Amino acid sequence: MFTGIIEAVGSIRRLENRGGDMRLHVATGDLDLSDVKLGDSIATNGVCLTAVALPGDGFAADVSLVSLQRTGLGELSTGSPVNLEKAMQPTSRFGGHIVSGHVDGVGRIVDIGSAGRSLVYRVEAPTELSRYIAEKGSITVDGVSLTVNAIEGNIFSLNIVPHTAQETVITHYRPGSRVNLEVDIIARYLERLLTGGAGQSEQNEAKPESQLTEGFLAEHGFFRRR
Repeated sequence: MFTGIIEAVGSIRRLENRGGDMRLHVATGDLDLSDVKLGDSIATNGVCLTAVALPGDGFAADVSLVSLQRTGLGELSTGSPVNLEKAMQPTSRFGGHIVSGHVDGVGRIVDIGSAGRSLVYRVEAPTELSRYIAEKGSITVDGVSLTVNAIEGNIFSLNIVPHTAQETVITHYRPGSRVNLEVDIIARYLERLLTGGAGQSEQNEAKPESQLTEGFLAEHGFFRRR
């Protein structure tokens, strides 16, 4: 489990193709690895990876074919910067929101603007994820816990303050950049509770329309309408 508060920016040292899977070698920069052991989890651009080697100044992890297909890890190259966060401890300060490190889909940066000293990013999410994204709700972008400022259809806006821009890979984004998205896990559980899980046991069975709406969230105190 993670919080979405990035601890360091690392870089891809090399990538090895291994029979359809990939072994990722990451240089971890300023990330403190003194308390990390083999088998521990490190979120890399929001993807929960298991350390299989610890050479001292980084780690290696195996990335499955499914993870390559569902995230942007397969698009990284040698030297690519990556956001890093170690798994949280029970005694850690909880500064972000509950992040599992299981990416729900890949979004796309639509455009980049500014507001005062902050950067404003508009991000296009896969259509099937838009129902889980709410104004003033939380979303994880490449492992960073962020607040949704506004949403229109499947495009949402983010206001990035200077500190977040300096401590993450966000300033490397350009219009068209692809980013890993993880929606708020609470929204997913709420939907399942409301629908009773109906329609999810059969792959070809049509799923019922979600009752998890902006009105429901506002009524139950998840955010305030303007």
